Amino acid sequence: MSKIKEIKEFLKRLVWIIGKNSIPTFFILFFLALILGGFIFYKYSFLAERIEPQIIKKPLQFKEALCQKILEEWQTRQQRFEETELKEYSNLFRPPVLTPEELTE
Repeated sequence: MSKIKEIKEFLKRLVWIIGKNSIPTFFILFFLALILGGFIFYKYSFLAERIEPQIIKKPLQFKEALCQKILEEWQTRQQRFEETELKEYSNLFRPPVLTPEELTE
């Protein structure tokens, strides 16, 4: 338990120190963000231009069976979608109307 309290106290003091020295903290965090942003830009911009793309030697092949399965799935979904237009749904915001037989039960 004392270890947790020590960590808690340290974090409280750290927050107060950062709050008292907000301008230097801002500049330190700002420059860290610039350095990190520069590194990411260098890695994904300059280094990406130097690397040659890999050439795939095997040409792409069209898979007819997979295409047919996808088309069948689309057709079944389209049929289900069109069936919903014909179906009548009850109004959820209106209480059901009871018939006289249901009232006597």
